[in-house]
Amino acid sequence: MRERWIVYVLRCAGGSLYTGITNDLTRRLERHRAGTASAFTRSRRPVRLVYQERQPTRSAALRREAALRSLSRPEKLALVRGKR
Repeated sequence: MRERWIVYVLRCAGGSLYTGITNDLTRRLERHRAGTASAFTRSRRPVRLVYQERQPTRSAALRREAALRSLSRPEKLALVRGKR
């Protein structure tokens, strides 16, 4: 079976945004909500999924994650709102 990779953005408490990748979005969201996925989201719960996109490979997902992380906050918010 071919793995599917997903690049995702979470809106955290206080309005901060977190970008990550996973091949199991449901499990990863559960871990974020439980506070066991990352130090960043652990201290900024609750988190809400606001954006996701599929990528064909882990490598492509990592490249896209880096590209999203390099965006300015207004650019990320436009992406989340579907205006990019």
